[in-house]
Amino acid sequence: MNAQRLSERLTRVASYVKPGAIVADIGSDHAYLPCYLIHHQIAEKAIAGEVAKGPYESARNQVVQEQLEDKITVRFANGLQAISPEDLVDTVTIAGMGGPLIATILDQDSDRLATVNRLILQPNIHAKAIREWAIANDWKLVAEEVLQEDDKIYEILVLERGKMTLSHTEALMGPFLITNAQNEVFRLKWGKETAEWTRILEAIRVAELSTEVQMKKDELEDKLKIVKEVLGA
Repeated sequence: MNAQRLSERLTRVASYVKPGAIVADIGSDHAYLPCYLIHHQIAEKAIAGEVAKGPYESARNQVVQEQLEDKITVRFANGLQAISPEDLVDTVTIAGMGGPLIATILDQDSDRLATVNRLILQPNIHAKAIREWAIANDWKLVAEEVLQEDDKIYEILVLERGKMTLSHTEALMGPFLITNAQNEVFRLKWGKETAEWTRILEAIRVAELSTEVQMKKDELEDKLKIVKEVLGA
């Protein structure tokens, strides 16, 4: 992977960026995604934000190497603190983190999303946390995707401003994704999830049944029921 040729995962993330967008890529690592968006004339300008010193230096060096300093600004900042109002960012991408961490990043500095009208989020796990954040903060899903790359399964969630309500099933598995429940990757993902939940339940059954353990048991059994209904298992 490089600034000209992204991984399949990031290529799909890039595909949801609208032409002419001003993009902030939070947790940009090597800034491959912003460089790609500029090279392919998708984004007009971009910001690469990094909270870790090593990746920040890598991103800055990459932008210089690609000779894109006039189009991409690299900032050493925590989450959305990489964005300022005068940047007029309209699109934020966050990829390669857990869903709860992405939700926390969006929550911590939500005022910095004032000019933003599209969020393109790629959680590695627990996408449910993002869907719940969206409901609570007046964002709605406009697209979802599930894909497999290098034996790992990823989801992509695209949000725009607006109100949304989701059932418990939709929050867990994705309202767009469950409409194509026969998708091979979708079924593989939830097959792995249910196998893990079943393993945990087996361990719980021999544990001392405290209130906390009982709550966990009920939660897992509820999730298993939901997934089996959707998959027709």
